[in-house]
Amino acid sequence: MEYIGIQTQKRRNDFRSTLLLFMFPCLVLGVVYIFFILFAWLGFIEEAETEGHFWLSVNSVYSISVPYVLGVIFVWFTIAYFWNTYIIKVSTGATTLERKKNKRVYNLVENLCMSQGMKIPKINIINDESLNAFASGINERTYTVTLSKGLINRLKNDELEAVIAHELSHIRNHDVHLLIVSIVFVGVFSMIARLAFESIFSSSDSSSNKKDGNSNGAVIIVLLLALIVVLIGLLFAKLMRFAILRKREYLADAEAAEMTKNPLALASALRKIAKDPNIEAVTREDVAQLFIQHPGKQAVGFIGSLGGIFDTHPPIEKRISILEQF
Repeated sequence: MEYIGIQTQKRRNDFRSTLLLFMFPCLVLGVVYIFFILFAWLGFIEEAETEGHFWLSVNSVYSISVPYVLGVIFVWFTIAYFWNTYIIKVSTGATTLERKKNKRVYNLVENLCMSQGMKIPKINIINDESLNAFASGINERTYTVTLSKGLINRLKNDELEAVIAHELSHIRNHDVHLLIVSIVFVGVFSMIARLAFESIFSSSDSSSNKKDGNSNGAVIIVLLLALIVVLIGLLFAKLMRFAILRKREYLADAEAAEMTKNPLALASALRKIAKDPNIEAVTREDVAQLFIQHPGKQAVGFIGSLGGIFDTHPPIEKRISILEQF
């Protein structure tokens, strides 16, 4: 595996985060423009039905909506970005791990952080007997390593240390920054898509009446709109895959092996995690991508039939194989 230094990885992740910050509003505005075009085609923009005024009307309505769209994006992003720690904590059912009752865990975290010159992150626990873990946060004040109860109880010291090192490497590499940005943006896009669907279906009846009862045509157009939304969603998923990069897990594995000098311990831990990674409290796909192993079924349905290209995690068997070759 090609070695990538910590500073190089940090710069790459910071660049990708910046790229997302720029590209996402552009993508949302593009989606809104497409919807205005199709709404005009359906007859919901009256001026557009006048001969020669179609694009003029669409552009006029779109230009008026742009400040409102950007305002909604900014407000949503600001709230989600600064409340992400609370949102993730609630979504996973995590609580603060008490030092008095878990000195073993705190000793492992503190020793690893001191060896790497890192500030000690917060430590949370998920009260679930399954085995999993993740790192989160946007700065030193909010950096958190979260471990499941099963992981703490069922792993040996060297295995638990290796998993903690893996999560600390995500913090060191700024992977957590990139993942939080992607979670916020996916939430914004999901909200817009849901509102678009609701407005389309709520107005489909009035459209069919306006078009002299030509309901079949309206239904076809609505289905086309739905298809476009799905295709845009898939495009955005590819963008997220480009930004998140499943390679981050391989790099975190490699850095954990280097940090602990014990790659076989992480391989052994991953093997145990693979047998029981499912955290019942985790139902959101955006939060699931934070974990060391996906805490549920990945990419079900149509997406799942595409050979795993949309999976947020690489095959754990391959990760184990690479670690065993160190």
